[in-house]
Amino acid sequence: MTDSIFTRIMAKEIPADFVYEDDVVICIRDIAPKAPVHVLLIPRKPIQSLAHLSDEDSEIMAHMMMTIPKIAQQLGLKSGFRTIINTGPDGGQEVDHIHFHILGGRKFGFE
Repeated sequence: MTDSIFTRIMAKEIPADFVYEDDVVICIRDIAPKAPVHVLLIPRKPIQSLAHLSDEDSEIMAHMMMTIPKIAQQLGLKSGFRTIINTGPDGGQEVDHIHFHILGGRKFGFE
């Protein structure tokens, strides 16, 4: 896998608005938000997509899942939030580096 915009952000080559980071993940504000709160949770390890996970990625994915509610709480999303993983071109994935979208700040329907 080649460098993505996310690996360049982690290397501080491209600026981003960080809302959370630890040894496993970073979380940044989306540059084209689809909701009042729209952040991206990205593993530091470059994994191409959900379809490219291996058994060795299970701890990273568990860490991400456990971190999502902490970030939502930090961002004040008390009434709920939406999480999305786009996978592959037909699934809407634009960056070949797995990431969760965390959206909130408004009520969501089934659009």
